[in-house]
Amino acid sequence: MTVCEYRPGLEGIPVAQSSISYVDGQKGILEYRGIRIEELASKSTFLETSYLLIWGELPTKEELDAFEYEIRHRRRIKYRIRDMMKCFPETGHPMDALQASAAALGLFYSKRALDNPDYIREAVVRLLAKIPTMVAAFKQMRKGNDPVQPNDDLDYSANFLYMLNEQKPDPLAARIFDVCLTLHAEHTMNASTFSAMVTASTLTDPYAVVASAVGTLAGPLHGGANEEVITMLEEIGSVDNVRSYVEDCVQRKAKIMGFGHRVYKVKDPRATILQNLAEQLFEKFGHDKYYDIAVALEQAVEEKLGHKGIYANVDFYSGLVYRKLGIPTDLFTPIFAIARVAGWLAHWKEQLEENRIFRPTQIYTGVHSVDYHPIEQR
Repeated sequence: MTVCEYRPGLEGIPVAQSSISYVDGQKGILEYRGIRIEELASKSTFLETSYLLIWGELPTKEELDAFEYEIRHRRRIKYRIRDMMKCFPETGHPMDALQASAAALGLFYSKRALDNPDYIREAVVRLLAKIPTMVAAFKQMRKGNDPVQPNDDLDYSANFLYMLNEQKPDPLAARIFDVCLTLHAEHTMNASTFSAMVTASTLTDPYAVVASAVGTLAGPLHGGANEEVITMLEEIGSVDNVRSYVEDCVQRKAKIMGFGHRVYKVKDPRATILQNLAEQLFEKFGHDKYYDIAVALEQAVEEKLGHKGIYANVDFYSGLVYRKLGIPTDLFTPIFAIARVAGWLAHWKEQLEENRIFRPTQIYTGVHSVDYHPIEQR
């Protein structure tokens, strides 16, 4: 067997064949099952898109109604999981709480029947239904409050916003949040999806697969970047400080959060949609001064670094949208996870169809034939 050239991070090395999503980083194209993300964002819903990703085609009305009904009536979590979550430290990050809670689901639904379509559907429904409930529950519990129970009269996205604040959200806010979930649902072979696939390849349960992916998503180089963007905008503080901030970062070769992508060399198409969503929110619910800083920052970065293919990515405007929706900053990445569960499960299901456990090789850089020295001689 020929050893291939080592590439840090497996950059540019195919690790799977997939029909789930497609990205053209030079043209700024993202497709789910061949449908452009712009079309899904304007015409579809998150649950319809999830069905498309996982089962490979858009559902009929009857199929979508049945799927939505199942998820609507699986939202509640067992009291023992709630009791476990009450023991989490109040200062803990919600992503850590979500990873532990997702893994705990495997204790309650431990049966593994990976060759049974009914088991796969039940797991898909449970994870899509319960992950939002867990995120909202921890938000309430860390303040000493009981979780807000799901409202069966509300759809997927409106129900999540309701569980966060115990108030029925404005229809525009709920719709915009639903589009955000659609935008984050899937993105080819990213770090968390690869983590999910490696875990899935061992034929463990889907709850462990999702928990593994959540842990990977938590890092600031992946899902955590949208939190860092808000911190950065607050640090800049004023449009007048934008140019000097960019110049300083360029001089120090420091990363400007929310810019650059391993695939996209033009503006991320999801960033364009999110910017439009932010403007819709500001028009109805009031302006956010940090949006002006963001627009000026994007312009300055494009002028300075655009020739290197560094443009705004999905994380740059998503935090501003969530902020206007009244979502705490440290819940931005858990919301990313709520959406990305759909993509992880799609890849989990695809992995099972022709599974082979991941076992990459390495290039050894150590020494050989070293003598052992007893401890008294060291």
